[in-house]
Amino acid sequence: MAQWNQGKPSSCEIERVSWLEFGKIVPAKINTVLLPLGTIEAHGVIPNGTDIIIPVAIAKEIARRVNAMIAPVIPYGFTGSLDAYPGCFTVPEEIYRSYVRSVLIGLTKSKFKNIILLNGHGGGQTAILAALAQEVGRETGTRMLVINWWSYCSDIVQEVFGEDGGHAGNTETAYIMAVDASLVRKQDYKSNMAAAMPAPNTWSAYPFPSSIMLYKNGEGLPVFDAAKAKTFFDKVNDKVARLIEETIVKWDLAGL
Repeated sequence: MAQWNQGKPSSCEIERVSWLEFGKIVPAKINTVLLPLGTIEAHGVIPNGTDIIIPVAIAKEIARRVNAMIAPVIPYGFTGSLDAYPGCFTVPEEIYRSYVRSVLIGLTKSKFKNIILLNGHGGGQTAILAALAQEVGRETGTRMLVINWWSYCSDIVQEVFGEDGGHAGNTETAYIMAVDASLVRKQDYKSNMAAAMPAPNTWSAYPFPSSIMLYKNGEGLPVFDAAKAKTFFDKVNDKVARLIEETIVKWDLAGL
């Protein structure tokens, strides 16, 4: 585990250090950056910004362990069928793609060798980020990894909750509860707020009928259990950190 010892920056968050400090640290002592990405969309009884809050929290929890700086989050995303709910919206795909690409190019020019995209949102945004990582990585010779935490940690959902997950259900509700329990409005929860996600190409509705979407019918409902939330939080952070550590080691062994 990398240590945040003397000679490391006063903060791991890029916006909190000066250009003078940054220049002494990157890439000489730190060559990895974590870039959180999210969106604004309905999430049952947890914040519209859940897809922002979670990757930012993951980054803050693991940055020192993986010896990385944290780039400012990209909060607005390519949302989809939930953007009609109050307080939610989407950025057009072409604008989102161009903006994220520019951010990635900027991080490469700042001399980061490893760029880790911590994506908090699913849908079409996952495909855009995967494509951009390949394109910009090849163009700039920069090593890039996209992590969609909710899918990568699906085994932890089974381990902690004994069932599958769901958008705004057990997974995200637990993680948000561990970050700040006051953000979870349990008193507003009603069982009819949830529905199973439709199988691909079976039907579609706009906006989507429910703001809590279960990956498997009958499984993944919110669990308002503080102990399970903390366990889930810790296990997710550890698994994401291990993936980053192991990937960088393999990149180095391959001479990339």
